[in-house]
Amino acid sequence: MATITSLGIGSGLDVESIITKLMAVEQQPINNLNKKTDGLKTQLSTYGQIQSTLSTLRDAAAKLTNPDTWAGTKTTSSDATAITASASTGAAIGNVSISVSQLAAAQTLASSTFTSSTATVGQGSMTIELGSWATDTNGVTSFTSKPDATPVTITIGPGQDQLGQIRDQINASGAGVTAAIVTDATGSRLTLTSRNTGETNAFRVTVNDADGNGGDASGLSQLAYDPSNSVSQMSLSLPAANARAILNGLPISSESNLLASAIDGLNITLLRTTPPVNISVSQDADAIKKAVSDFTTAYNAVNQLLRNQTKYDAASKTAAPLQGDSTAVGLNNRLRGIAGGSTSLSTSLHRLADIGLAPGSDGNLPTAGAKLDKAMSNLADLKQFFMAVDNTNDGNSGFATQIRNLVDQALSVDGSVSSRQKGIQGEIDNNNKRVDDLNLRASSTETRLRAQYSALDTKMSQFSSLSNYLTQQLASLNK
Repeated sequence: MATITSLGIGSGLDVESIITKLMAVEQQPINNLNKKTDGLKTQLSTYGQIQSTLSTLRDAAAKLTNPDTWAGTKTTSSDATAITASASTGAAIGNVSISVSQLAAAQTLASSTFTSSTATVGQGSMTIELGSWATDTNGVTSFTSKPDATPVTITIGPGQDQLGQIRDQINASGAGVTAAIVTDATGSRLTLTSRNTGETNAFRVTVNDADGNGGDASGLSQLAYDPSNSVSQMSLSLPAANARAILNGLPISSESNLLASAIDGLNITLLRTTPPVNISVSQDADAIKKAVSDFTTAYNAVNQLLRNQTKYDAASKTAAPLQGDSTAVGLNNRLRGIAGGSTSLSTSLHRLADIGLAPGSDGNLPTAGAKLDKAMSNLADLKQFFMAVDNTNDGNSGFATQIRNLVDQALSVDGSVSSRQKGIQGEIDNNNKRVDDLNLRASSTETRLRAQYSALDTKMSQFSSLSNYLTQQLASLNK
């Protein structure tokens, strides 16, 4: 008897086609679930966009409810080439007068001239010590070491005593000075400059010369500078000095040209000596106006996204991903309800229309206008309009406060947006599990069908063989 090697041979049926069609029926629920899951994934992605735009809106609203935003100040200098200033928290609105008689300076020394940067200076060691210089009425110079600075000794050995090599070793020592080589038509000179300005950041250089004399004009002692011991082989190009100024009639001294603590909230930079310069400090209305503009822009982004994702286009008969989604629709309605509401906590401003930000037909807010410019002239009222808090009726709080509270609730762990995202993800997970179950069932069904048709083929083959035998026998009998 013949062996069946392919389904349908024994029965003569197109078994593969039959099984394919039967499995297509089994596959349809899986396809439906996958299509539904794709829609859920689109919804979840859309909610991710909503979450992002809401976070931006929350940040913009939080800025308008931050007292620092409304306390911001800006400065204007009557001569920005001489003095500049910037304001920080705590700066008092008003005017400051400053005159500068002396700028802070860093001590600078210069050596005698060498032939080049590769000229040999000499060996030994040199010690650099920070401190301050003083000269008494008798002309005697003294040096007082800086209490918190440790003298640094630099050893100049064989093969290290060229002018450029000495410069590099000084710069690497951390001695509080910067070394450089200045070259012109006469040759090269080593310069040493304090890293910081101010009288207490001066320095002296003492030398232990390998030739036994640390104060003469040969060998390493050419780089010595210690007037307190009558050694001045390097020349003083610029003495260390404090800045000296008159601030609102009071004399002040500073080791730096940046006056960071001379007056609360102001960082004043001295650029040159000057007669009195006026620094005016005023409220930073431009920063507040930008904060309002950022708020309306962020609101519009959320409003437009929610409108687009929940609409139904009758012309194309196409529904947006969140069309009919109660969470998204409800959130948009609550936002528009706040924008169309009012507050009584501001004296002269009650509705967004009062500052020219009335919602349009599409729900968006204008970002600028003449009414807003006018409202900027009364910042105290505008501040209440946005950030005031009504502890008994949240719907009467300032507009930025209401928006911030709404977004905080929506984005909280158990808020409407977060809960909806979890719900959609749960549906996706359930669908995926159901698809796995259906795929397993379909695989079992296909295996069962193939077994049944294989058995059918075997039987049909047996019947066919018997039929052929009977036909042959009858034919023989007829003969």
